[in-house]
Amino acid sequence: MTDPILRLTDVVKSYDGKTRALDEISLSVNRSEVISIIGPSGCGKSTLLRTVNGLEPIQGGSIRFHDRAVAAPGTKDAAGTKWQQVRQQIGMVFQSYELFPHLDVIDNLLLGPKVVQKADLSEARERGLALLRRVGLEDRADAFPRQLSGGQKQRVAIVRALMMQPEIMLLDEITASLDPEMVREVLDVVLELARDGMTMLIVTHEMAFARAISDRVVFMDAGRIVETGPAEPFFEHPRTERARRFLNTFEFEAPEKD
Repeated sequence: MTDPILRLTDVVKSYDGKTRALDEISLSVNRSEVISIIGPSGCGKSTLLRTVNGLEPIQGGSIRFHDRAVAAPGTKDAAGTKWQQVRQQIGMVFQSYELFPHLDVIDNLLLGPKVVQKADLSEARERGLALLRRVGLEDRADAFPRQLSGGQKQRVAIVRALMMQPEIMLLDEITASLDPEMVREVLDVVLELARDGMTMLIVTHEMAFARAISDRVVFMDAGRIVETGPAEPFFEHPRTERARRFLNTFEFEAPEKD
């Protein structure tokens, strides 16, 4: 068994010094593992991802990436952490796309490699076009965000994160703002990444998708991990009453697996 690529130990996050958004969260993530984080709104799912990516400081515990501490209590980073470098390895995709409206698609993709990695732009452009081809958007390379559908924008946002060649992808409710008919095209891209062995932490309310894609499911409530385990047993026979009540609010059929 290889060592986890990412390890959270007793992580505490509080915004007011009293209420804990994350209450002693411990979680290990292995390479190529896909973990879906589910639970009711406000339970701390997105906060967990934001602490892993260094966007929120923690007040207790530790976060280690490749067994190096990257987050420590009271600050946004552990001593010596260079988050600009870490975020190249831990990519994050948000619900709201965050594309630059004044740049076309290919320039949105090239910005990170150009500014952060000082990459060769011709090589980066070829990589960007190859990734766009992979998600069915090569013909939109010169389009501006306003000319794209919501699903297309989200696929571009995923490609932008992949441009930095990360080891882990954090996906935060990436289908929440999409019309139902656009959800499938985005989820198909994520399924393809999973098949290729990308390590992913996915916050989602798409239960059928979580069941189909996940090696493991983490169920959270009130800032704590209530239950965790392999996807099929979790969805078929959750161990805790709280997880059972949560799943009973959804009506879904598990998609057929390949």
